[in-house]
Amino acid sequence: MTTSDPDLLLRAKLEGETAKIAWRELQRFFANGTAIYVAPTLDLVEVAAEISNNNKAQISIWQDNGELGQISDGLALEWYEANALMWSVVVRPWVLVQPILQD
Repeated sequence: MTTSDPDLLLRAKLEGETAKIAWRELQRFFANGTAIYVAPTLDLVEVAAEISNNNKAQISIWQDNGELGQISDGLALEWYEANALMWSVVVRPWVLVQPILQD
């Protein structure tokens, strides 16, 4: 791969845009249906890149495995009450959120 590889550049861009944020600050995205759950077992940047590249086959696998998808009201409330911290990255129109697991 060279530094001009579009996929490598995309991943670098996404990595630079990834940030820690409190779930409470993400409530408006949950409310309008644009917050998307990413399981802690997945690489958030990898998921963001596959969504950006519209890799429907991989996205379907993650969805079928329950590793990617809409956030339930119960989970949103649990995160809100715990004042959970998340990793987050925007892949328009989505805001991908991944809970940061506590040790």
